[in-house]
Amino acid sequence: MRNSNALSLLSFILLLVLAGCSSQSGRYKIADDLAPTDAPDVSKVEDAHPKFEPYSRGGNRKEYSVLGKTYRVLDTGKGYQKTGIASWYGAKFHGHLTSNGETYDMYSMSAAHKTLPLPSYVKVTNLANDKTVVVRVNDRGPFHDNRIIDLSYAAAHRLDMLKTGTAKVKLEVIYIENPESVALAALQETKLHYVQVIASSDKGRIDHLAQTLADKYQVKTRIQQSGNLFRLQLGPIGRQQIASQLHQTLQQNGYPQSYLVTE
Repeated sequence: MRNSNALSLLSFILLLVLAGCSSQSGRYKIADDLAPTDAPDVSKVEDAHPKFEPYSRGGNRKEYSVLGKTYRVLDTGKGYQKTGIASWYGAKFHGHLTSNGETYDMYSMSAAHKTLPLPSYVKVTNLANDKTVVVRVNDRGPFHDNRIIDLSYAAAHRLDMLKTGTAKVKLEVIYIENPESVALAALQETKLHYVQVIASSDKGRIDHLAQTLADKYQVKTRIQQSGNLFRLQLGPIGRQQIASQLHQTLQQNGYPQSYLVTE
């Protein structure tokens, strides 16, 4: 009985030691990244659909350090473009948390970037074959000086770069404004907008058309004279969106030469 208890205790200790060694090996079960062994058909996976999303709090520290190098996260991705080398990451990271606190799915259209705010939407073009994909950036990386983005397995498949492992790409952020900010800016807008309809030296024609359009569209008009030329404009209109809609309507109704004027 004593020998049996001693063997049981020894087995238990060995299990603890092995478990400890396992925990020291890191959070990933696979030591080196690789492609999935039994991947589903990802050729039909849709591009990420850009929409406004507030930047996450957890994934956007102003700066962070990896492998002795410090990175500063951009305040916004608006206008961001860059050309460089893309790589991709797969099975080793599949199912683990991204820097955004989400679960990495190598079969989705996602990506990792070192400094873009999370989440961001990016159009990626493989410059070798002009194939494109739109991905949602929700992770950090790749931490190699010569690489600018890490793509999911599905995105890399769409860009036809799985065999080469890397590709020269162009990145273009698709930036979506906060709808609330857009609406607030519209309410605070102080500029006046006019739709220039037509110009003519025939003052009688301009006067008649001004009355006709004012009645039809229920908007004020003004006539500006420059020498012998008279310009008919509809307005003023306080909202640019409304002025743009009226301009589009006029172009469709026989005034393709009309254009917007802002003061």
